[in-house]
Amino acid sequence: MTGYISVREAAARWDITTRQVQKLCADGRIEGAVHFANSWAIPEDTVKPTRTVPVKPGPKPKKATEI
Repeated sequence: MTGYISVREAAARWDITTRQVQKLCADGRIEGAVHFANSWAIPEDTVKPTRTVPVKPGPKPKKATEI
């Protein structure tokens, strides 16, 4: 299908996993993505969606103590 890319191609372009791309498609965050049986077709000109929820800071790493 011309004008569309696969989940694998989108993952490589956006430097994320294929599962993350599948989840973005399933959640409706990639506009124009079409589901066919077990795969997704993503428009070629689609840009990577941005985060909708800010990242929470995790615990700060502990400093290594000198022995």
